[in-house]
Amino acid sequence: MKTIFLNSHPIQYFAPLYKYWSENASDLEVWYCSDESLSSNHDPGFNKKIKWDIDLLDGYSYRFFRNHSPRASIHRGFFGLINLGVIRALYKEPKSLIVVHGWGYFTHVLTLIFASLFGHKVAIRAETPNIQEDMKPRFPTLLKHIYLRFLFLFVRTFLYIGQENKKFYLRLGQKRKKFIFAPYCVDNARFQREASLLSKNEAKTLLNITPDNFTILFCGKYIKKKRPLDLIKAFKLANLANASLLMLGEGDLRDEMEAYVRVNELQECVTFTGFINQSDLYKYYCAADVFVMCSDLGETWGLSVNEAMNFGLPLIVSDVTGCSSDLVKSNGYIYPVGDISKLAAFILNIGMSSLDQRTKMSEESLRIIKKYSFEVIFNNHKNII
Repeated sequence: MKTIFLNSHPIQYFAPLYKYWSENASDLEVWYCSDESLSSNHDPGFNKKIKWDIDLLDGYSYRFFRNHSPRASIHRGFFGLINLGVIRALYKEPKSLIVVHGWGYFTHVLTLIFASLFGHKVAIRAETPNIQEDMKPRFPTLLKHIYLRFLFLFVRTFLYIGQENKKFYLRLGQKRKKFIFAPYCVDNARFQREASLLSKNEAKTLLNITPDNFTILFCGKYIKKKRPLDLIKAFKLANLANASLLMLGEGDLRDEMEAYVRVNELQECVTFTGFINQSDLYKYYCAADVFVMCSDLGETWGLSVNEAMNFGLPLIVSDVTGCSSDLVKSNGYIYPVGDISKLAAFILNIGMSSLDQRTKMSEESLRIIKKYSFEVIFNNHKNII
């Protein structure tokens, strides 16, 4: 049976999965509602024009649908994508497995409903973690849950990306027999290959970091959801000797972050890299000794954590981050979001740990990440068809 993925637009994390799938089976096609990510476009999070430097359409079959929205954009909310041609395509398509990524756009809803009505097998792969539901306004969340319970009547299989996502579906009354594990993952093979290109000392030297410096890495947009200033404050509080902080990213909070660094005279040990594209990411992961994600409500997973684990990095992750309960075991620490003193304490714990302790944490990261892979998704999907 053919498998069709419906995505809002080509995504740098998903494209390698589709290529891997197509190299192992010939029955895959990806349907896209927008091509915005293929050219240099303004990204509201990074607050600048972004064009990914990897081919997002390489190695798999795909199709783009005309967007009929009067305010067409993936950044314009639910009605930013209205791709009416999907209905006709579903009608003409032989019975297939239709995998819809989420319910955030009008086209997602159209596809879920009409794919079911036309006799296709319908699966959904979304991100929502249960832990964040109780942090949202009560009445709008209740209305959303009522809406989703109706929408889920058209769904045969729930492809859960992690434990919190699974708990969310259970919360909305779905049966475990409908669940298939389809983990959120990155191109592990690529990142582990790149991890072998530079030693830690070589990477630090390349980035003008003293090789002996304990190096902490943040990777993400400088936006409220990511709470990047928390890490800078915790870095100051930890007051580690011979330490460096790499703030990899870009966004609206940069001025505020730089002002804090100036006032606290941290310029010598805190580096703001600006936006770093895919082909250069590995240099920063190779240089790091620990990876920190301090995100708040809205960080439904945190795929940068997956990336970091492929380099064997210990982790410090906030408890609200969607991936925390899946990916952080004895390879790091989970701390209460916004608790800067606890974050600083965990930075100190890892920074002052022995080489043997860090090696064990590194090995654990590499062990855990094997379960969050393209291979697992590809093999598990056979249980649907």
